[in-house]
Amino acid sequence: MNELAAAAPSCRNVLLPGGASNLRRCPINLIPKWQCNISRLGKRQKQNMKVEAQMVNPSTYSSRISTDISLYEIPGASFDQYLEDKPRVFKAIFPDKRRSNQLNEDEWRVHMLPIEFLFLTVSPVIDMRLRCKSSGTEYPPGVPQDISKVLQLDIIRWELQGLDEMLKPSQFSLGVKGALYPDRRGPRCRLRGQLNMSISFVLPPMLGLVPEDIRRDVAESVLKRLVENMKDKVNSSLISDYNEFKRERPKALA
Repeated sequence: MNELAAAAPSCRNVLLPGGASNLRRCPINLIPKWQCNISRLGKRQKQNMKVEAQMVNPSTYSSRISTDISLYEIPGASFDQYLEDKPRVFKAIFPDKRRSNQLNEDEWRVHMLPIEFLFLTVSPVIDMRLRCKSSGTEYPPGVPQDISKVLQLDIIRWELQGLDEMLKPSQFSLGVKGALYPDRRGPRCRLRGQLNMSISFVLPPMLGLVPEDIRRDVAESVLKRLVENMKDKVNSSLISDYNEFKRERPKALA
């Protein structure tokens, strides 16, 4: 039995020529190569994904609306004087105190009502700035230089609340610019205004398959509702508050 055992070749020499030392060397030599290849492949894939994301053009939609209504002023209570009271003007346009707060002399934060967009419900939070300008200095485009005073409205910051991280757009921008002013160049004074609103975004991958025509219809419908709502507030709430201002002014001067 001992002679047979001695004559039999070693199992490790049959399976792995060179003995067990090869078994130790092979894993050390092979594993780093595989790890290096996997690592390099992962970097290339990440770079390609990053480049592809950068190449996606954002979708941009816009809406514009204007107002032109009769404005009745009285001596000692001109609309110019009314516009100078920016907190009052802001309150007339955004009367819900629970959804807004003043940040500084010119800026307010507004928590807007939820907006339905495609399959999402989003609650925008915007920071709005109101500034009065006069004597034709830095008037917004479209406002005649001989207008006595202009109230300029801009949204300078925004945040989309209520969205899951996976549903947030990779890129999003909101642009809102408006102007309101009394025009006394004709036989009667007119209140004129304009509001331009635009949004630009890249949909998250989960919504990337929504056809462009559907996205456009929904986005333009949302923008149209927003600007029309703002116009209604100017034509009703703001004029109503200005009429109250005219009634209060003579008492204040008495």
